[in-house]
Amino acid sequence: MRHSQKILALLLFSALLLTACGAPAASLPDEPYSAVDYQLYPIPEGGYVGDVMPFVTDDGTLELYYLYDTDHNGQGYHPIYKYSTDDLTGYEDHGMVLNFGQMSDPDPALGTGSVFQDADGLYHLFYTGHNDTGNGGRGKECVMHATSTDRENWTKESEPVLFAPGNYSKDDFRDPEVFWVEEEQCYWMLIAARDNALGGVVARYTSPDLKNWTFMGPFYAPMAQYMLECPDLFRMGDTWYLTYSWDCVTYYAISDSMNGPFLAPDDNILDGQSTTEGSGFVFYAAKTAEKDGNLYLCGWHGRAGLSGDSGVYQWAGNIMNHQLVQHEDKTLGVKAPETFADYFTTAKPFAAAKKEGDVKVVKDSVKLSAAEGSYALADLGTRAPTMMLECDVTLDANGCAGFAFGGSEKDETYTALCLDAGRDLLHYEGYEITEIDRYDPAAYTRFAFSGDKSHHVTLVCENEIVVLYVDNVKALSSRISHSTDGAHIGLFANGCKATFSNISVSVPG
Repeated sequence: MRHSQKILALLLFSALLLTACGAPAASLPDEPYSAVDYQLYPIPEGGYVGDVMPFVTDDGTLELYYLYDTDHNGQGYHPIYKYSTDDLTGYEDHGMVLNFGQMSDPDPALGTGSVFQDADGLYHLFYTGHNDTGNGGRGKECVMHATSTDRENWTKESEPVLFAPGNYSKDDFRDPEVFWVEEEQCYWMLIAARDNALGGVVARYTSPDLKNWTFMGPFYAPMAQYMLECPDLFRMGDTWYLTYSWDCVTYYAISDSMNGPFLAPDDNILDGQSTTEGSGFVFYAAKTAEKDGNLYLCGWHGRAGLSGDSGVYQWAGNIMNHQLVQHEDKTLGVKAPETFADYFTTAKPFAAAKKEGDVKVVKDSVKLSAAEGSYALADLGTRAPTMMLECDVTLDANGCAGFAFGGSEKDETYTALCLDAGRDLLHYEGYEITEIDRYDPAAYTRFAFSGDKSHHVTLVCENEIVVLYVDNVKALSSRISHSTDGAHIGLFANGCKATFSNISVSVPG
């Protein structure tokens, strides 16, 4: 062992010894920190990832077509770019595959669509054409069509496939999802549309040949949102699911039949949402892809807003994929992709030190206890630029505990990522740990805690992106700049008792 390694080991041992004896202990020493290239959550150079259109090739490669967004869009915007990946832990950037048209065309701006392969091997991309001039009164939005033999070079049809039917908004008609239905021997097209009487709906068309389309009316009409963007239909076992997006989040509904009716469960949001109207794109426009027997929910995590770690995220950001889980009651959950286990292969030695309050460290477990109005905090050392932490958490029925970020020599303050049993929420909004009782959550997702049950937690970090998964039920995706640049990661309990056990931390091999 090198001399510097011996010193670090002695420091860690001393910190643990002091903590076990109940005496005050200093934080673990700072370690070097350097941001990494995004491998799990890619973002294109000079731009951002907008709505994603997943496609899985015959050899099992996941291709993610997406709307390329920038901070300086002109009259023409949102060309379609593409990433591909074999394992969701590294992506090839293919660049642009379909450009927007001229102002005289129906598609000077492109919108979401879908990619599939027909029985003859030809690839099809149905997408949204958007022109604010209104296309001569036919409407701002329409369905467009392009074809390809190699999925890299696409040829557009010159004329739109569809405009909105009568009694529908001409300017809200987008996001075609096209697929073959074997039972009916025809193609279906699901469209995000707005019925003048029903509000936002998923409309359905059918076609025998991808050229002649018949309007079949509303497929799903919850009469709840202005629009149901990016609809996607898929099956797990004998159950059918419909996903759609609005209000800055992705929703889902359930049916026993492909033809419906679809009903939304009481809690049909799988990732975070924002209390700030029109902002807070935590996880949006997600569609599904089946790869290697697993289903993934493929969307994007919005880029940071103007106020730092506020939980308010703007439209477009980084690719984000959750693995879907089906529960016994047919509701859906999400977890970290299983392929992450083959990426985070190097275990970091566990170390923890008392930072504040009543902290006890026993092997790979940390017990914290704090009276009302105070908090207990254990320091786990510098947060690695990319890492995965797993543990089991038990907390009081009305307790609030979780992960804290900060405490380095550069910045001694901590912010808190909360498992809040008192409000049945997971939340983060950039408040200092001393202030979490003073403010309502700004970015959150609902989660039903159980006071006598241990909850399994997975925390995935890559640069400022921090994704919290709990019990294969919910995710809360965040951007926490306060967790980067050498910040430490800690465990805290706010006015309650909490135990974090079976703690493991791993980094890429």
